[in-house]
Amino acid sequence: MKELDPWVMLAIMQEMLGPVLWLLVGVAVLGLAAFTAVLLRERRLDSRRLVRSQLLGLVGGALALVLMARVSSSGFTDAGGPIDWILIALVFGAGMVGFAILAYTAMSLCPRCRTGACATRPAAQGGRS
Repeated sequence: MKELDPWVMLAIMQEMLGPVLWLLVGVAVLGLAAFTAVLLRERRLDSRRLVRSQLLGLVGGALALVLMARVSSSGFTDAGGPIDWILIALVFGAGMVGFAILAYTAMSLCPRCRTGACATRPAAQGGRS
């Protein structure tokens, strides 16, 4: 394979993930639409929510790799050529970005997180510290 063809990448993803691929594409489209609605509503990005969602994005990238290993019939030890490693990096990157967008959107839609109450620790109850 001398060039990187997007249709080949799609075929590889379809082979690896099967019908789960289209479920993930649907979640991505709905999440992106919700993120766009949040941006249009707020007209800005909140830096605290953005940093928290980026940290959660790292977890999302790892979860994407776990999902890929669980659903596919091959594992990471079966990766032989450069295209396999490129695909693994793309799966991690897509999981990281997608989870960060979903986390930012969820934090923006949560009334407690919008006011900053999720970031603060609850007050001690009953006089205990």
